[in-house]
Amino acid sequence: MTEEQNKTTVLRKTQPEPLLEVRNITKRFPGVLALDDVSLKFMQGEVHAVVGENGAGKSTLMKIMAGAYIADSGEILLQGKKVSFSHPQEAHEQGVSIIYQEFNLLPERTVAQNIYLGREPSKFGVIDIRALNKKALTVLKELGADEMISPTALCNTLSVAEQQIVEIAKAISFDSKVLIMDEPTAALTLVEVRILNALVSRLKTRGMALIFISHRLVEVFDIADKITVLKDGQLVGTELAKDVNAEKIVHMMVGRILDHYFPPLGKKEDFGEVVLRVNNCSNHFLKNINLELRKGEVLGIAGLQGSGRTELAQALFGVMPFKTGTMEINGKTRTVKAPSTAIKYSMGFMTEDRKAEGLLPKQPIRDNMLLTVRSMQSILGNIFNDGIRKSRKMVPTLAKQVDVRTDNYDREVQFLSGGNQQKVALSKWLASNADIFIFDEPTRGIDVEAKASIHDLIRGLTKKGIAVLMISSELPEIIGMSDRILVMWDGSIAGELPAKSTESDVMLLATGHETNNHSNKNDEAGKE
Repeated sequence: MTEEQNKTTVLRKTQPEPLLEVRNITKRFPGVLALDDVSLKFMQGEVHAVVGENGAGKSTLMKIMAGAYIADSGEILLQGKKVSFSHPQEAHEQGVSIIYQEFNLLPERTVAQNIYLGREPSKFGVIDIRALNKKALTVLKELGADEMISPTALCNTLSVAEQQIVEIAKAISFDSKVLIMDEPTAALTLVEVRILNALVSRLKTRGMALIFISHRLVEVFDIADKITVLKDGQLVGTELAKDVNAEKIVHMMVGRILDHYFPPLGKKEDFGEVVLRVNNCSNHFLKNINLELRKGEVLGIAGLQGSGRTELAQALFGVMPFKTGTMEINGKTRTVKAPSTAIKYSMGFMTEDRKAEGLLPKQPIRDNMLLTVRSMQSILGNIFNDGIRKSRKMVPTLAKQVDVRTDNYDREVQFLSGGNQQKVALSKWLASNADIFIFDEPTRGIDVEAKASIHDLIRGLTKKGIAVLMISSELPEIIGMSDRILVMWDGSIAGELPAKSTESDVMLLATGHETNNHSNKNDEAGKE
């Protein structure tokens, strides 16, 4: 053996072996090359983030590693040994677990029953409930969550963060070596994200390999040791998180430098008259809401989960109507008791959950784009064949307007990327010619380039004189997009902040504290 070969052998022995490795993974779907010869290593005691645009291949790769998909070619090595998973259960049993954004919990079962589903301890053929709860408690203690979550609690009584912990406990109960987390923070509050981050740190010390998928780059840099970027099914590169910044990762993701994260704010002199005014309005959750929305402005609504942000949007749109107080729309006092009434008054509402409330996933893109138009035709008693034909002609124009990327408008919307689905949800309201838009989490779960596209679309609407009320749990988005910011706390508006306020100002109001940089419209209304 030569001296050079000896050096190579020694180097291999001193380098740690990956806990999980994928080599030359390729996966095709009809008309799409989802993964193209991707090779990656995931190390013990390390958080490895995998990022990329929607459609980059992240979820496909995760599902192959977790046994939900089978690769067309390539191999998976677990602790140096070649493995093959034809079902997620096989991956579980060999120590690879995945937690999806939509949890796989049975809501009417207890925490213990969910953790050990199908593996319950038994005596004489009967499930031993005491032993089951004891085993579950042991796992929860390992995670430091035994004081937060009871093994006997029903899963439908838990918060989103607590359900996430139950999913992690389930993985730990399989003695998992690798834990894949697909968008784990998408529905969490800032406090809940901190709890999850602490839990991930605990899992690192156990020697697990943690694979973290997220569109939130701030959280990626908070938690990850390494960052891998995928684009169009190919590996762009892997970097140590400490050696790069967000701009570098964005450039790797989109293939270019984004000129801006947010378009320029509006100018006060360009804002028109008040098109929506709410005076002392309340319902079963909201209290004494006072606000004004002007033509051509973006009014941001901030606040923690449960503060009343979504409830405010639903009240304005008639989903959960106000019980007291008055609303003025375009200078006239109106009563909005149902969404059909709001649509009649030229309002549009893009909900935060596009899959459950905004789209019909198994229906064609074309039909989803025309949902609002057809509902308006029905409301106005004008739905007939000629109207349907005319509305169908709108589809290419709408698609171009929001830049929906598809080769066929008859394709089911569920097969689009998250960003394109969001654009379809937006297009159905653009078709309505509304002059007041409510956007609840308009960029949740979509990649940075799709976010920039949505932001540009929103600002483009305001330039046409449309008024936008935008809710977001991402503080940089609220600050970057809002001409004014209202902050909610405990069902009320805690105060108003000017454009370009700081995150600390927003958080002070969102947690019930005062800041010197705000005015409280509700207090002023009360004094009057």
